[in-house]
Amino acid sequence: MMKMLLSFLISLCSLYASAQTGNTPRWLRNSAISPDGQWIAFEYKGDIFKVPASGGTALAITITPDYESNPVWSHDGKLIAFASDRYGNFDVYVMPSGGGTATRLTWNSAADVPLDFTPDDKSVVFGTARNDFYTSVRFPLPGIFMKLYRVPVAGGRSVMLNSAGMGDASYNKDGSMLIFEDKKGYESDERKHERASVTRDIWTYNIATEKYAKLTSFQGNDLQPVWGDGDNYFYLSEQNDDNLNVYQSSVADTGRRIQLTHFKRNPVRDLSRSGNGILCFTYAGDIYTLKEGGQPEKVNITLQADFAQQASKTLPVTNEDISEMALSPDGMEVAFVYRGDIFASSADGNTTKRLTNTPYQERMIEFSPDGRSIIFSVEKDSSSWDINQLEIANKNEPYFYAATVVNNTPVIATGKDEFQPHYSPDGKKIAYLEERNILKVYDPETKKTVTVIPEGVNYSYADGDEYFNWSPDSKWILANSSEGTFNRAEIDLVKADGTGERKNLTESGFDDVMPKWGADGKMMAWISSREGMSNPSRGGQGDVYAMFFDKKAFDRFNLSEDDFKLLKKEEKKDSINKEKELPEKKAVKTKEVKPVELDLDDLNTRTKRLTINSSMLSDFILSKDGEKLYYLAKYENEYNLWQTELRSHDTKVIAQLKAKEGGSLAIDTSGKTIFVLAGGKISSVNIADENDKNKKATDDNVKLLPIKASFNLDAEGERQYLFEHTWRQVTKKLFDPKFQGVDWKYYHDFYQQFLPYVNNNHDFRDLLSEMLGELNVSHTGARYYPKKDNADETASLGMLYNVKKGGDGLVVEEILAGGPMDNSKTKVKPGDILEKINGTAITADFDWAGLLNHAEKVFTRLSFSDPSSSKKWDEVIKPVSAAEEQTLMYNRWVKMMQKMTDSLSRGTVGYVHVKAMNDPSFRTVISKVLGKNFDKKALIVDTRFNGGGWLHDNLVTFLGGKLYMQFAPQGNIVPGGESMDKWTKPSCVVMSESNYSDAFMFPYIYKELGIGKLIGMPVPGTGTAVWWERQIDPTIVFGIPMIATKGVNEDNFTENHQLEPDIKVENPYNKVLNGQDPQLEAAVKEMLKTVSK
Repeated sequence: MMKMLLSFLISLCSLYASAQTGNTPRWLRNSAISPDGQWIAFEYKGDIFKVPASGGTALAITITPDYESNPVWSHDGKLIAFASDRYGNFDVYVMPSGGGTATRLTWNSAADVPLDFTPDDKSVVFGTARNDFYTSVRFPLPGIFMKLYRVPVAGGRSVMLNSAGMGDASYNKDGSMLIFEDKKGYESDERKHERASVTRDIWTYNIATEKYAKLTSFQGNDLQPVWGDGDNYFYLSEQNDDNLNVYQSSVADTGRRIQLTHFKRNPVRDLSRSGNGILCFTYAGDIYTLKEGGQPEKVNITLQADFAQQASKTLPVTNEDISEMALSPDGMEVAFVYRGDIFASSADGNTTKRLTNTPYQERMIEFSPDGRSIIFSVEKDSSSWDINQLEIANKNEPYFYAATVVNNTPVIATGKDEFQPHYSPDGKKIAYLEERNILKVYDPETKKTVTVIPEGVNYSYADGDEYFNWSPDSKWILANSSEGTFNRAEIDLVKADGTGERKNLTESGFDDVMPKWGADGKMMAWISSREGMSNPSRGGQGDVYAMFFDKKAFDRFNLSEDDFKLLKKEEKKDSINKEKELPEKKAVKTKEVKPVELDLDDLNTRTKRLTINSSMLSDFILSKDGEKLYYLAKYENEYNLWQTELRSHDTKVIAQLKAKEGGSLAIDTSGKTIFVLAGGKISSVNIADENDKNKKATDDNVKLLPIKASFNLDAEGERQYLFEHTWRQVTKKLFDPKFQGVDWKYYHDFYQQFLPYVNNNHDFRDLLSEMLGELNVSHTGARYYPKKDNADETASLGMLYNVKKGGDGLVVEEILAGGPMDNSKTKVKPGDILEKINGTAITADFDWAGLLNHAEKVFTRLSFSDPSSSKKWDEVIKPVSAAEEQTLMYNRWVKMMQKMTDSLSRGTVGYVHVKAMNDPSFRTVISKVLGKNFDKKALIVDTRFNGGGWLHDNLVTFLGGKLYMQFAPQGNIVPGGESMDKWTKPSCVVMSESNYSDAFMFPYIYKELGIGKLIGMPVPGTGTAVWWERQIDPTIVFGIPMIATKGVNEDNFTENHQLEPDIKVENPYNKVLNGQDPQLEAAVKEMLKTVSK
């Protein structure tokens, strides 16, 4: 009742908020003032509106269920261009500024966002996440370096204007120059107060001379430039008071900077300017104007519109995106969590009931031993996680899925976070985690709590990563243990009453996790990495092991198949004889659980490996008789259910699940059915015929539960919850308990006020990111991954064209190696013209990208011509996806860097690029360095645009090898020696502003250890470990930088402390876009200098 009342109050508040916000909109975004200064266009709740600049009633320009944003006025004020995601990605549209029909202008599935009109108003200028121009040798990263294109307002082919990566670009009045903000690497757009090399600067581009000029050099952000009169310009900067405000400067005198606004808290955004000199911007959720010589004035806006997106939606619940599963003790029903709510389904999946109905999150579910209760964790308000219990109200109703009334009552509710509850087998106690790291046991009868594992032993990284398990007699607990460190993973045995010492059972130094009791408490099974292949970037393969606490049980386990059969036969005889000797049967008494007797001496002699092959393990269970092991394992990129017979070691797949993600297992009381959660789906697997050793895994024994239910989505209430959850998670888990000196509560209250004005996840993402961005830390901000049915997907032909050339046809400049056109039959060469796709001519009056929509792996006919010979011919290929094209572009870039290094060094210096700080990249490094580059005299290690991972120690160890011994087979001293598998010759690291996370840590450590020199540009201090947490709305993710790093001889964390190169070298636009890489050139020069000494 309490939960139902709370849900009602949230709904009532939502209705009240909607009524209050109906006339006065806030959280207004993307404001743009008209050229005559009379109107302001803006985005609100996913639609475009316009309002008189003096204030008044806003008029709708678009009203659609899709998201429209970034309005831009034509110079004559007659048209408005905007971005819309109507087809699953942002495309450019244009429509009359007075209202009317919108015309789609771009058809490529890369994100397209309008920025300006050409001076003659004949074309819309837009930024797009497409490939660099073919002459560029810059790292291929389309999403970071938005290319500048134009497209006719009447529709037609898009043509590239510039490939530099121009943000917020616009023409000056005579069209001779562009002004723009740069982007140098990875970081949240909403991060504020940062002082680092990656922050934005203002530039101009002279169209006639093709020259670039940098206008600002402030270490913080300079953003969103707009032209003023003559060569004056206005922009946003944090330079004076650490808050984004409006400034004025000029191209001729960049040292002259005038601050025009003086807001002390919260950023100014969305700067624009009218032709008559009125500045317009957003601040604190509202729109302001600023006239020359005046003060900022808020634009008072009223608005009447029906936003259908605010209504609650009834969505289907099927067997997808399920995050948790729990099987009832009798195996007759399954509870599961979907989008933060709890459901129960019959074991056959035919009947499903929703048990909770809230906008907030319930998770970590478990049935009580009698099956009439479900205990779980709930974060139902802004204060803490609590533990609640669902209970079937009617004693005559045995199952939750068919229950008419289910009571929901708090069990443990304090001001602290309590979650992950587990009933003791006797149902009398509840073990749980307090504040994520402290293991406690609660007695519901006495209301008393004891601490079993105190603070300081464990350090949780991601919620749910601490594992513990009750003994059958409810007296002991097995638990994961970090042993007071960050990176250890051992297993402890503790008494459930809180007395006695913790005992580390594993003491292996490898990862030992997920302990489970077996054989009535006489043994423990768990997962260990001691025999598996390790992953340099953390993680790796594991095996299931067993440790026996009883010698007799261990001896029984070690019997051969034949000896065990004899023993079973003898036991059966003894059982029959005892039955004959028994007196007349009396009433059967409940079997009493025997106390667990633990022999903890010489445990290493009673430890056995159960699996025969190491693998990526997600979960495991033992059969009821302890003779078989079932486990969810990943081989060849998919999870399937495996079985090992523990005496014969026969191993096979018993269920082909083909899941991309792991999950959990549960076995029913009969021992004949296993329930599997894998890849977000629940299946039941019939194992009754498992004794047939010749039986192969088929689809016959696997049944996907046919779950069908409904889900009433209160999107507004859910966003309110997610906002509170985000703020609280940061409060609990941020690496700095002092929040970088930020008044974190203030920003909670400030941004919370805008929630009633948000009805979509694009705006919600912005709101979360703005709040998180105030912390001035790396690895944060929110991300939104929208899902749209049948969204556009532009396939790639595997060629580069002269996209700066308009007209008919596409001039081929290059065929991408490894792409669909790189085949033995093609006649195409640079200079040839692609004239048609599937018979449709490529002309100047339409966007040819539409011809490749959903064309991936589809036979496609291409018509070419050779202008030098007038020959024409057709070729048929299967295009690839845009993602695969990016892999081809990356390989092309690496090949260019290798070729450039070979040319400049005359083959004496090797080159390798570290794409990411992960296992595949490390294997590539080893292969390239000790293979192709084995005989080079020196090595260049390029880390530019590496987004991080966890590889720093492996990489510096590999590059820091010392030659201390040589080998002489048959008396011949050969090259190399020990260290055999390391690079022992000179090296250097090329880095830039784009290095992030562990790609900061690696050059930092490389320099600290004195291995070699750092060459390039300073790297922002981002050496912090993050947890990217996916929300109950799975399209929303946000980051929490949780673990800081600090050099042993330093006082400060590496976060926000920039790493300086030994040799500082920029990569100017006019060089890198035209085939030169000064940073790589400097690295080659330094290596040649080093080896010549």
